[in-house]
Amino acid sequence: MQIAPLSPHDPTELGGYELLGRIGHGGMGQVYLGESPGGEPAAVKVIKPSVVDSETRQRFAQEVEILKTIWGARIAALLDADPEADRPWLATEYIEGLDLSRHVASHGPLPSLLTASLGATLAEALATVHKQGLLHRDLKPANVLLGPNGPKIIDFGLAVFAESSVSLTAPNTVVGTPSCMPPEQANGEKPLTPAVDVYALGAVLLFAASGHLPYQAANIHVLFHQVTDPAKAPDLSGVPDELVPLLTAMLAHQAQDRPALDDVVKQCRAVIEAQGFKVAQARRRLTSHTAAPPQILDSLLPPAEAPTVPLSPAGEPEAGATAEPPTTGTGTETTHVLPPTGPDRTPTLVDHPGPQPEAAGARGPAQKPPSAPTADTGRTQAPLPAPGPPARSRGGRPRHSAQARITAQRLREAYAASATF
Repeated sequence: MQIAPLSPHDPTELGGYELLGRIGHGGMGQVYLGESPGGEPAAVKVIKPSVVDSETRQRFAQEVEILKTIWGARIAALLDADPEADRPWLATEYIEGLDLSRHVASHGPLPSLLTASLGATLAEALATVHKQGLLHRDLKPANVLLGPNGPKIIDFGLAVFAESSVSLTAPNTVVGTPSCMPPEQANGEKPLTPAVDVYALGAVLLFAASGHLPYQAANIHVLFHQVTDPAKAPDLSGVPDELVPLLTAMLAHQAQDRPALDDVVKQCRAVIEAQGFKVAQARRRLTSHTAAPPQILDSLLPPAEAPTVPLSPAGEPEAGATAEPPTTGTGTETTHVLPPTGPDRTPTLVDHPGPQPEAAGARGPAQKPPSAPTADTGRTQAPLPAPGPPARSRGGRPRHSAQARITAQRLREAYAASATF
């Protein structure tokens, strides 16, 4: 997830949450990365002052009430909210990771095994939501976050709340994302059924497997015409053969022709098991493949002042002095440094499980393992050498020469200069 620094006009605190950076924004609000007094990260959504009025507050309050009713392991949970504040806000669980749209843009489409795992996971999550009497109605790649514990669905509130009351929805208004919207929703039909989320999930899985959506057009009117035209079939180019029957059914023009979510889970399981995997194995591979390197939230916090540790001429802390973590800067100013992150992280193997290595000594001397091709690049990865013990001085402490300290200092300054925050 991209995090931008706060601007001079942004608040620094809301409802007890310290705001650390910007996560995203929309037409009505801004989303910040916040931290509770106890250190819990949260995504804090704030309505823009320019659009705060009685109707907006009513809509926002209804969104909060709807979010209170949604629960599930794959749903970003509501933490707190205050729709009556001068700047109405709500805080939800913060999920560290890219959304599906950004992940595919950076790393390419998912293999069929991982797409099927994603489908089973999200279909099961949506089925739980439907049992609570709610629909998402705006599921799309940007609303699926790929966190360190697996994918989670976000942004229920605005979509559900936008159509939950006639008094809050303008006549002849269609709410949702056209490129993932089923024909009945694009035509403004009401009431909508769970089949709208089945269609949208099909569009999400199509995007995950191929990198494109069912219909594409530069003009919004042309796009709506494509979606609502029964003679215009969705574009399934680039989809692996084993997923074509499932996505064809999920993207059926008529709602009654789409499978139920339970059937989607079963068909996704069949795709996974046909490749020799258990569903739990595929889930773990999906998480390993999509998890982004963790951000260091400390880097967004104001630097804490720490006492200077005097050093002896030999470069060791003097007796009785307390060693502090190394920082860049001068005087009492400290700078926390982010490690390099981005799309060049090591991909995860997703091919069939091979034979297990034999026990040590079964084939004589240990052999160096061969390089393995990665799933999404085809390149080989040389095995990393085993790390050896750090050099030690006679006193038993790690040995750091003066030149090593100078080199480390320069590296930290270089990283600090190129860091995002």
